[in-house]
Amino acid sequence: MATQQSGDADTSEDLRERSLPELLSRLSEETTRLVHQELDLAKAELTAKGRQAGAGAGLMGAAGAVGMAALGALTACLILALDAVMPATVAALIVAVVFAAVAAVLALRGRDKVKQAAPLVPEQTVETVKEDVQWAKTRMPSAKK
Repeated sequence: MATQQSGDADTSEDLRERSLPELLSRLSEETTRLVHQELDLAKAELTAKGRQAGAGAGLMGAAGAVGMAALGALTACLILALDAVMPATVAALIVAVVFAAVAAVLALRGRDKVKQAAPLVPEQTVETVKEDVQWAKTRMPSAKK
């Protein structure tokens, strides 16, 4: 995360006057802090994506449960009701098509939720690490002077 928390007031002159052990110690501390911050960011990002994927999977599971419950309980009732005005086979076909449509809509919504969560890569963390590397590269030439 290309931010300096404990060195904003330091100039390149101040850094040049410090001893090598001091500079190495500071580098170690700042690198450790940076790694911890990046890991925290990655955890937060993956947690959010996991929740979103879980919601999509839940919707897909609900689609399956609703499809099975509807297929079992309501099918017989609707077929019997429609049997009064048409042949039983036509009534059964109509009921099956309606239930299939409901299950398809639920499954499509669930699939869309899962797609929104993909890819399961901490994108923000990857970007900030790239920024950190770029920042470090720009700082290196000035240290060699």
